[in-house]
Amino acid sequence: KAGLRFEVLEASEPFSTVVNFPKGKPIFTYPTDRTPAGDLQFTQRSNVKEGLVAELGDYLREAGVTPLIVRAERISRSGNLLEVIVPDGENLLAHRVIVAIGRSGNFRKLGVSGEDLDKVSNRLHDPKDFCDQNVLIVGGGDSALETAIALATCGARVTLSYRKETFSRPKPENVEKIRMLQEDPMAEDAVVEEPSSERVTTATSGFLNEHRKAGTLSLMMASRTKEIRESEVIITDRDGQDQVVANDAVFAMIGREAPLDFFRRSGVAIRGEWVVRSWVGLGVVLLLCLWLYHWKADYLIPFGLQNAFNQAVGWDPGRMWDWIASDTEDYFNREGTLGQTLKISASARSFYYTLAYATIVVVFGLRRIKRRKTPYVTLQTCCLMAIQALPLFLLPEIILPWLGHSGAWDTGAGKWFADLLFPAAGYGHGREYWRAYGFVLAWPLMVWNWFTDQPLWGWLIVGFLQTFVIIPTLIYYWGKGAYCGWICSCGALAETLGDAHRHKMPHGPFWNRLNMVGQMFLWFAGLLMLLRIVGWSVPGEDAADRSFKYLSKGLPLLNYSYFVDLIWAGILGVGLYFHFSGRVWCRFACPLAALMHIFARFSRFRILADKKKCISCNVCTSVCHQGIDIMNFANKGLPMEDPQCVRCSACVQSCPTGVLSFGQIDRQSGHVLHTDRLPASAVQIAEVTINGKPA
Repeated sequence: KAGLRFEVLEASEPFSTVVNFPKGKPIFTYPTDRTPAGDLQFTQRSNVKEGLVAELGDYLREAGVTPLIVRAERISRSGNLLEVIVPDGENLLAHRVIVAIGRSGNFRKLGVSGEDLDKVSNRLHDPKDFCDQNVLIVGGGDSALETAIALATCGARVTLSYRKETFSRPKPENVEKIRMLQEDPMAEDAVVEEPSSERVTTATSGFLNEHRKAGTLSLMMASRTKEIRESEVIITDRDGQDQVVANDAVFAMIGREAPLDFFRRSGVAIRGEWVVRSWVGLGVVLLLCLWLYHWKADYLIPFGLQNAFNQAVGWDPGRMWDWIASDTEDYFNREGTLGQTLKISASARSFYYTLAYATIVVVFGLRRIKRRKTPYVTLQTCCLMAIQALPLFLLPEIILPWLGHSGAWDTGAGKWFADLLFPAAGYGHGREYWRAYGFVLAWPLMVWNWFTDQPLWGWLIVGFLQTFVIIPTLIYYWGKGAYCGWICSCGALAETLGDAHRHKMPHGPFWNRLNMVGQMFLWFAGLLMLLRIVGWSVPGEDAADRSFKYLSKGLPLLNYSYFVDLIWAGILGVGLYFHFSGRVWCRFACPLAALMHIFARFSRFRILADKKKCISCNVCTSVCHQGIDIMNFANKGLPMEDPQCVRCSACVQSCPTGVLSFGQIDRQSGHVLHTDRLPASAVQIAEVTINGKPA
């Protein structure tokens, strides 16, 4: 259309991925209740590959596009141009190259003896070629299940082996057909749960009546293929016993490796692939954070190294303000002035850390609003920016100290209020205004308002109401993310500075087990709180009091203050932002998050999924910086109830077909009570606008 000169290179044949699907494979181009914009429209509603391939071929011919059948090896620079290297042909020069080779590279291997036999294949072309044969299918995705269904319905005796206990990825329709085709529905490995009425369609019921007697299908869940032989296979079952199964053909439907070698040969960096530069970058960032947090909290440096550290790398801002105040003696030294308040606050190192923290949240928050243009993100980010700038910076650093220097806390109710929450101190402004962070950071995230020599009853009451009344109430209606995603300062930095890095969060069972670190820290904080209460209750210094002091700040390196607050929440929590997403601390180690996981078990909040719109693209899972497998819920139409969810809306906003939305359910019946009024899905907003209704 643009009149540009171009070539389309194809290694095998046009639309080869779809062409090589089995005959009659169901294909869903896009949700049938919508029509995409643009000239490329699919009218075939047969939902099988043959109709789609024919229509795609018609479009290709009408456009006059003739692919050049060659295999490109790599792309390299040639002056100001790009050169496509074709080993068995003529290289091509271009100003721009679009690499659209998909995500499917070489087929994955089983890695077992006999895999190289001719009867082993990675794709099924025509099920009729295997009628009345003994066939083993290995895999648990849609491709594996569809292959098993196609073979069983044409008369094959099928054994389906899957390494996990249950199917989590396939579409519910495929799982339902497998259940219907099972040789023994009451066997140990049978999928025996009855589907809900919403999941069983008329077409699925018709499938049962037509095909149930055609062939046989046996499931071997939690099993692994051990060896492939000429006429049989050895499968290790869930009990670790080897089973010998008669076999004529094997289909290893375990997916493909991404075609990354092409990009490596072309000098393109692979996201998530660690090279020397990655490790060096991580080391530099961690060293910077190591210095930053020790500089900010120099009083925590162990082994008497505080003075040596400060002399080597520590900048003392107090000296700078003494020099500034010497030239403007009246303003910065006179009691009650804003200048005096600023001088005292800015003489402390924590002032600059807090200022930088708030500035980063605001700057990157504005970038997030610009990047993710939904009303939900706009309001959420503005809320995070406001909380970070006002109660977490201006209030403790400027407002409260200024009121104190102006005499607001000297007598009457003001003195009672200040004594209750901000006890007198021999440093800084004369009172511990830093405790105001406790208005936002609840126990056990901010423990030092409760770990005091004598009980501060004001903070004990505030903390109890926060942790055991306000937060559970928020979680009941809106999930853990009502605090983590809208209030918490850790979440504020993760949602703003970490927004562009959320896809770097690792997923999988191993990483999920690391979530227990937060539970350990929660128990640690709980033990310290118990020791502190016992220490308050016993006159003098007893064993509980000594143990508390030893574990909270006295134990070298492994005390709560240094190991949890400085190492994990600071150095690792921030230092891993650019390599493992911004929610490393929140997901793995935050003790308050660990406590909120308990509250979340009783929440009505869910991420709701419109199953018929889901195309299983996995975008929702890939952008979740809490490591939740959201697609596992979405393609089944199940409400997502993982307590890790921080309600960031990335999955909802990124879904290309508008599958997901925030809402609440009735926990007894499971019925949806309502969905959120604040729009979080760009696709759903566009649909409303297109339909002529107010967005």
